Amino acid sequence: MALDKRTREQMLAMCGEIHEDDGVDPREFFKSGRGPRKQDHKARQLCRQAAATLDQVLSGETGDDRLACLRVVSVQPAPDASRLLVTVVATCAAVDFCRDATAAHLQGSAGRLRTAVAAAITRRKAPTLAFVLLGPDGEEAQHG
Repeated sequence: MALDKRTREQMLAMCGEIHEDDGVDPREFFKSGRGPRKQDHKARQLCRQAAATLDQVLSGETGDDRLACLRVVSVQPAPDASRLLVTVVATCAAVDFCRDATAAHLQGSAGRLRTAVAAAITRRKAPTLAFVLLGPDGEEAQHG
């Protein structure tokens, strides 16, 4: 908290040195941390719902053979629940895997995937999806 000169002088007259919690309302300082924890719970719940929906849609509802070999590894808020970072891994054989083609198909169906997530969750706005594609060998390439 930034203090103006007059407040700082008044506080120094009453104490030896100023700490970062000086001048903070005790009701706020000792408040339990329920706010961020509840938001984290809701973000984790959203990520679980999105992961389950995306895994189901990718497993065969897209009708695309390249996307059918993808499985969702994790979904994380990036940086918050309005944007989700989806990590997918290819389960097909390494010789059948073409990173560029799979990434293009994944990016091309991002709108349909977002619509599927929007139908599965109860939020006013559907989160945008960013993808990290892991190949069968574990190599990573990020696609937004």
